[in-house]
This record gives sequence, C-alpha cells and structure tokens, in this order.
Amino acid sequence: MGKPSKVNQSGSDFFLLGLSEQPGEQPLLFGMFLGMYLVTMVGNLLIILVISYDAHLHTPMYFFLANLSLTDACFTSASVPKMLANIYTHSQAISYSGCLTQLYFLLMFGGLDNCLLVVMAYDRYVAICQPLYYSTAMSPQQCALMLCMCWVLTNCPALMHTLLLTRVAFCAHTVIPHFYCDPSALLKLACSDTHINELMIITMGLVFLAIPLMLIVFSYVRISWAVLGIPSSGGRWKAFSTCGSHLTVVLLFYGSLMCVYLLPPSTHSAERERRAAILYMVVIPMLNPFIYSLRNRDMKDAMGKLFGGGKIVFLL
Repeated sequence: MGKPSKVNQSGSDFFLLGLSEQPGEQPLLFGMFLGMYLVTMVGNLLIILVISYDAHLHTPMYFFLANLSLTDACFTSASVPKMLANIYTHSQAISYSGCLTQLYFLLMFGGLDNCLLVVMAYDRYVAICQPLYYSTAMSPQQCALMLCMCWVLTNCPALMHTLLLTRVAFCAHTVIPHFYCDPSALLKLACSDTHINELMIITMGLVFLAIPLMLIVFSYVRISWAVLGIPSSGGRWKAFSTCGSHLTVVLLFYGSLMCVYLLPPSTHSAERERRAAILYMVVIPMLNPFIYSLRNRDMKDAMGKLFGGGKIVFLL
C-alpha cells in the first residue's frame, strides 16, 4: 500500500462533521445554538456595560469579571458562528486558513479564561486571608499588570502552537469529527511528523489546565482555613458567599475540560468529547452572567439604576 496522499495546505479545506449528520435535526440545532449564542452575547455584554456604568462596581473583583465576560463572548464567537453558518448553508467546509485562525482564537481565549479564573481566585484569597494587604496587592496598577500578564501568557503559546501547525502536512482525508477545529483531531489527519506538536499540546495542557487548577485549589484551601477560623457563623457565611459564584464557574469549567483531556484514551469517544466541548464552549459562557448575577445584590442594584432607576423586572 502506498503512502497516503498529501494536500496542499494553502488551498485545501477541512470538513467539520458538526453535532449531527441527520438532515432533519439541522433546523433544531440551528435554532437552539443561535438562541444560546444570542443569550451568551447579550448576557456577557450586559455584564460589561453594567460594570462600566456603575462607579460602585469599579473594584478589582468586578474589573476581572468584566474581562471574563469579554473573554467568554470572544471564546464562544470563535466557534459557534461558523457552526451556525455551516448548518444554514448545508456546508461542512472550513478553509485551511480559517481552521488555523479559529484554532488560534480558541486557544488564546480559552487560555485567557483559565488565567482570569486564577486571578479572580487570588483576589478572593487576598480579600479574605490578607485584608490589610488588599489595597496594595489589588491596586489598579497591579490589576492592569496581572491582566497584561494573562494576555501575554495566553497569546504566545497559542500563536506558537498555531505556527507549528503550519509545518504539518495533512492527508487527503480531512474530516474533523467536531464542530470546531480541535487540535488533537487535526494532528490525527497529519501525514508528517507531529512529535513537536504533540509536545506542545501537553505543554499547553500544563500551562492552561493543570497549573491554573492547582493555583485555584491552593487559594481555596487557604481561604477555607481562614474562613473556618472566623468565630461567628454569620461571618463565615458572608466570607464564603463572596466565593460561591466563582467556585461554581470553576467547577463547571474544569470539570468539562477534564472530561476531554484527562480521562484515559481508552475511554475517549467523539460523542463524549463533543458534549464536553459544548459545555465549556457554549453552555458555561452562557451561564456565567446568570451565575455571577443571580445572588449578587450589587449587580442587581446596578442593573436597576441602568434600566429605569431601580424599577426593573429581572430574570436573574
């Protein structure tokens, strides 16, 4: 048997199988994901607008929440619009350049999501465990510096990984069993050596998944020790309540990522990976505005001021 034929990367297309190959299910999928995407965009942009509008929310916690909302909106926009366009046009194609561009933005904004969750955990740690040091550790200059570091730490590996993929030759069979350009699925289509690319995926997994998760766990262990040392139950509940929304998002986000990247290969299935990807790429960014606003009186009050002087009916 001869070697698999290779394609000319610059002029080739990949084909995304999407979520279902059944024609009858396409209208339902289009309507459902269009609705989820619109809710995601409106919810996250509303969070940014409210935080920008109300001076009482110009604090480190809400500063990073606004950036998390922006990141979630961009992260979802890197994959869902293309999926919707393919469903609407009855096409599964994505160009080579379009695939790499999508991959770059997914890696960058996905990594930025991780970094921001770490910084938000650090914010809660300083506020609860080192309150006298809070104004110094979370000054506007420090917050801006941490945000810049997050952008640099996510952009450089994402760009490097994308550039390394341009050196890979792909076989004529270019079908990706996902609704987005998954890096592991892309490497399975390669006809050239991919050891460096696989090492890069492992490195990025450590940088964007393992290390951030360990830092978050460490922060919450220290927070738990500090909170349990508070003598009054009311004080303990008040301290824990400031962490509840962030902890909920962390559990959902990292739980879905682990379903894809940390389970043994023998248990992997394309269907399970697609479900987990939908959770952390679509569902969680849609839920984040609700999670952070559901029991947050400051956010509700700010929304009331922005929309009708405090007299507004909330769905949150």
